[in-house]
Amino acid sequence: MNPKVECAALSLVRGELVIYPTETLYALGASALMPRALQRIVDLKGRDAAKPLPVIIAEMDQLRMISAWDSPDLNRLVQAFWPGPLSILVPALPGLPPHIQDRRGLVAVRWTPHPVAQSLVRLCKTPLSATSANRSGQKPACRPDELNPFLTESVAMVLDCPPFPPGGQPSSLVRIASPHTLEVLREGAVPMKDLVNAGWSICSKN
Repeated sequence: MNPKVECAALSLVRGELVIYPTETLYALGASALMPRALQRIVDLKGRDAAKPLPVIIAEMDQLRMISAWDSPDLNRLVQAFWPGPLSILVPALPGLPPHIQDRRGLVAVRWTPHPVAQSLVRLCKTPLSATSANRSGQKPACRPDELNPFLTESVAMVLDCPPFPPGGQPSSLVRIASPHTLEVLREGAVPMKDLVNAGWSICSKN
């Protein structure tokens, strides 16, 4: 195990913040179950408090820490696209921090395929927030030297070990609207055509 990842995991478990690489961009992370740490992320980014923070997991057991929802459609979607850059809206368990829930009580969660992010989440034994590591309105970072110094100086640690994020589009965001039907709230790293080719119908965003 990379000692830097172990050190970063200890920081997160203590309620501190860490910047780490994902399969899309560098992320600003905290335990998804620690409200104070999540609030620090909102404050550091200058992010709209009404905009929920996305969450990553590294194994299916961690999804059960976020949501008790289960359905054949969810299982089919997960089997086809996880691990991968597809965020799925799922109903939050009671008592989860409001920072990761939208006004409907839904959480955007994905299983990251990035090896460093996966190791970090597994060591923490808790889902992590995965918002991009940039001030709101500024360009996200794909390499350590692109990170905003204000953020790097405000966190416990920056995981600058490769592989670096490839950049490009953020994760796609979907909601299971009805059997075999997805609402695509953001088309990103998983193209809509891939969802259609996997047998899903697409409905328009409400």
